Amino acid sequence: MELHQVRYFLAVASTLNFTRAAEQCNVAQPALTKGVQKLEQELGGQLIYRERRLTQLTDLGKEVLPMLERTLASAETVRRRARDFQRKEVAPLKIGLAPSISASLVLDSIAETTRGVPGLHVELREGAAEKLVNLLLKGEISAAMVGDVRDMPDRIDDWSLFEERYVAVLAPTHRLANRPSIGIEDLRETILLERADCDVAAKIQQAYFPEKPLHLGHRSGNDLHLQHMAAAGFGVMLAPEHMPHLPMLKTIPLEGDLASREVRLLAVQGRRYSPALDAFVKVTRLRDWSSVVRTT
Repeated sequence: MELHQVRYFLAVASTLNFTRAAEQCNVAQPALTKGVQKLEQELGGQLIYRERRLTQLTDLGKEVLPMLERTLASAETVRRRARDFQRKEVAPLKIGLAPSISASLVLDSIAETTRGVPGLHVELREGAAEKLVNLLLKGEISAAMVGDVRDMPDRIDDWSLFEERYVAVLAPTHRLANRPSIGIEDLRETILLERADCDVAAKIQQAYFPEKPLHLGHRSGNDLHLQHMAAAGFGVMLAPEHMPHLPMLKTIPLEGDLASREVRLLAVQGRRYSPALDAFVKVTRLRDWSSVVRTT
């Protein structure tokens, strides 16, 4: 099936006149008629009923008309997008964010990149850190911002941006909700909601009271699920301070910054950067992240 055949058929379908359809397509009428006939042969049936001055779509023609309209529209969109890309009117940049990383952390970098890269088109993807690493290696995203990653592959460039502390996330009705900070003894007596892919609770226990297990309550690999549990009063969630959280929840610092992690920028080592990726990486690495840590 050729696109020009589809275009000829759609012109006839809209005008119900071969002569006007040929003029619309800027081709000779015999060429248009031949193109429609070839399309009918490929689809295995007559698309247009012709009898002297009467031209109508057959039942098959009516059936395939919307599909062929979408086909032509999609092809034109692809052609237009490719043309814009070649003219550098579109500069795609796909950024992966771990679920515990707020999109607000990359907005300034995106804005700064836009000033130097006209036509920047950003797509944000969310996924666990290990999944984002795989997407990087497959070329499905350009860069990623994550927290801790186990077993970082050698092919990944890894830049530390800033260190952030963990905070307690809890319902306003929780007995600890009015504390200015939460101490180690409070954690010892509090039911903690456990993140399936996070070992921060185990690290706190090992460092501060290895002789007595923490009270671990409900467990999930989904941060939002745990937040809803916290909002319902099921326990306290320990989370990075920049993690997006439900507006009804409170965040309270832990005394002495009991736990922290590094937020890191990842890209594939040795792979040629697009102008958009090159600008984004430079802007992000050179940013004064200390101001972000102090004010958020």
